Amino acid sequence: MKQILIYGASGFGREVAWLAESCNVQVTCFIDDDPATHGNILNGIKVLSLADARATFPAAAVVGGVGSPQTRHRLMDKARDADFEFTPLLHPGVQKSRWIEMGEGTVICAGCILTTNIHLGHHVQINLACTIGHDVVLGDYTTLAPGVHVSGWVHLGKRVYVGTGTVFINGTENAPLMIGDDAVIGAGAVVTQSVPPGETWGGVPAKPLRK
Repeated sequence: MKQILIYGASGFGREVAWLAESCNVQVTCFIDDDPATHGNILNGIKVLSLADARATFPAAAVVGGVGSPQTRHRLMDKARDADFEFTPLLHPGVQKSRWIEMGEGTVICAGCILTTNIHLGHHVQINLACTIGHDVVLGDYTTLAPGVHVSGWVHLGKRVYVGTGTVFINGTENAPLMIGDDAVIGAGAVVTQSVPPGETWGGVPAKPLRK
């Protein structure tokens, strides 16, 4: 049985552990940077420091268990510096075409549908019951919360966070909808236009809330 380590002993980390169980993958431990958590048992899985996990399970691959794109980026850099490798984790019920490009460490949860000619960067997280249309790009470390629907020709940059229930209307081949790096889209938003980098948008239709 394939073995993985989940970096992040959080709520989403426990959800990733359940996903791994559905994929017939063994979670050997959680990794957490908070010394107060070390030695704890979460859902039958021990929490270790990064150094102890490396010493104990040197052959296991790491999967990110933190929803925040910026935090996940930082943690995956630390895992890479510790010479860990990464593996994708996809629920067996995910529906997807064979025209999907996927980076290392990608996580796709149950109930998701991905159509065709989609590019997923490294360490992307797609939570429960999301749909992704044709010619969509999700940049490295981008997170889709549960129930996000992305129509065709939408390009999300790096470290974008998209809240639960957000809907993106489609762009076009010549003018895709562009969501800039580090943008945040609030839960329940309907995104009808491009969003500049680093801005927070929300509402129906979505409008800038802050930079």
